[in-house]
Amino acid sequence: MGEIRIIGTAHVSQKSVDEVVEAIGEWNPDVVAIELDQGRYNGLKQQQQNPDIEEILQAKNFNQLLIQWVLAYIQRKIGMDVGVEPGAEMKAAIKETEEKGIELALIDRDIRVTLHRFWASMSILEKLKMFYALAGSLVVADDASDMIDIEELKKEDFVTVAMDEFHKFSPRGAYALISERDAYMSYHLIRLGQTHERVLAVVGAGHRKGIEGFLKEPNSLPPMANLVETIKTRPWGKIFATAVMIVFALIILAIVFSGVGTDVLILALMYWVVIHGIPTMACTLLAGGHPLSAITGFLVSPISALHPLIAAGWFSAIVEAKIRKPRPSDVKKIFSAESFAEMRKIPLFKVVLVAALANVGSSIGTFAYFIFIFPILGIDPGVLLSTGFENMTHAITNLFA
Repeated sequence: MGEIRIIGTAHVSQKSVDEVVEAIGEWNPDVVAIELDQGRYNGLKQQQQNPDIEEILQAKNFNQLLIQWVLAYIQRKIGMDVGVEPGAEMKAAIKETEEKGIELALIDRDIRVTLHRFWASMSILEKLKMFYALAGSLVVADDASDMIDIEELKKEDFVTVAMDEFHKFSPRGAYALISERDAYMSYHLIRLGQTHERVLAVVGAGHRKGIEGFLKEPNSLPPMANLVETIKTRPWGKIFATAVMIVFALIILAIVFSGVGTDVLILALMYWVVIHGIPTMACTLLAGGHPLSAITGFLVSPISALHPLIAAGWFSAIVEAKIRKPRPSDVKKIFSAESFAEMRKIPLFKVVLVAALANVGSSIGTFAYFIFIFPILGIDPGVLLSTGFENMTHAITNLFA
């Protein structure tokens, strides 16, 4: 086994750039392994092909896209404030290997696999906490230069505390985003060490400790197949939508058979439409969506809330895409935006944001309906349900008598 050296970097640190260049020059490794996959490598080299917009929209993984784009923006914003381009140390490593004729190895897992496993592994509560944290991070990023000491991010004690906090915040998310990638990169480094005498690894400081642990105890590595397979998740969304449909139907049936009158039934149905439509419309407009997209969300939301296979945000996004006409070049614009306000003006980002927030609005409407329907109707739910189901039972009994 060859010697493996690991440099733990901060992705927006000039000192990390200098350390990488110095290590390559002094140690003269046989291969330099960097924390990139092929897609991100192509992006740094500006060799990435423009994605197909239709494929992006049809995939409907709007939440995962937003996470990726917002995280990239936060990192880029910090980099702009401290005067260092995000990924500069990776670019420096690539440049040095090209100039010196040293082999370059990409050892990180495909970002699409990582995002899928990250999103699929988290609970609903963890996802809500993550969105809240990201929203706060967008605000903090605007003053990053005054609040963040980049070199502090690389110190072992700070990194350890940060990783521990992330694992407390989202245990399963942290495992998919950090621990699994530690293992994945360790596999590649071990293989490189079997064929090269000197291997220099350039990875984020948060990965260094985990990788070193796996290199010392290779038997602790999880099977490689487990690190790249698709996670089969329980269809909680479909289960929730089905439950909503059943509860709504039971409430309507109870109203019909309780004898409270058609006025109450009409009010209950109108409230279902309004309480879903208004939050969906409001969230669409909050995302910067076109009024037609907002109206679409208003009309579709009461129906989609009862169907486990469709979502209001999808329809609002379709209308938004027809109006805004996003282009493949929008992806590059998103990754180069200098402010969140600028990013929100990009058609593709706006379409994805509309889809995500419209779905949030529809969900708010569902919870609001079941919380406030009986107070608005001015009816005791216990009396209504017991009377309604009792009369319905008698009606069914008489029908088959």
